[in-house]
Amino acid sequence: MIYEVEGDILMTRAQLIAQGVAVHDPMTQGLARRLQEKFPSMREEFDQWCEETNPEPGDIWLWGKEGRLQIVNLITSEGADPALGRPGRPSKIALHRSMRALNKMATEHRFTSIAMPKLGGGFGGIDWLEVRGMMHSQLGELLIPLFVYVTELEGMLASEPGM
Repeated sequence: MIYEVEGDILMTRAQLIAQGVAVHDPMTQGLARRLQEKFPSMREEFDQWCEETNPEPGDIWLWGKEGRLQIVNLITSEGADPALGRPGRPSKIALHRSMRALNKMATEHRFTSIAMPKLGGGFGGIDWLEVRGMMHSQLGELLIPLFVYVTELEGMLASEPGM
């Protein structure tokens, strides 16, 4: 059950927030910046996880404690381009793989709800219609609400059906 909503994703009542990041992402832009400001230890633990596991685009990493808001970082792109000083653009293949992994994780962990932004579109530049199609093919069968924040309105509570 995928719902497109408007509001502030940090105010979600969902159990899990999913976001797209790069390998060794500095988390200085968009939702990643806001999350690492709210949860500074997440970035530190993410960096440590990247060092230990050497993840590839398409991998995912879950952060947080059960029973509280958790964050899953979908590795949608390679690490930072030294010339640009920011993460590379997301790839469609990595986005597809990470959504498939999220579906598996959500089922295994029995998550009750997920919130996520329009992945790959903001700083990534992948056409939202393509991403929407991927979401429906990879996550549309989940029997839990998936709230996609298509418009970010800071400070505004979104209408999340069933929450």
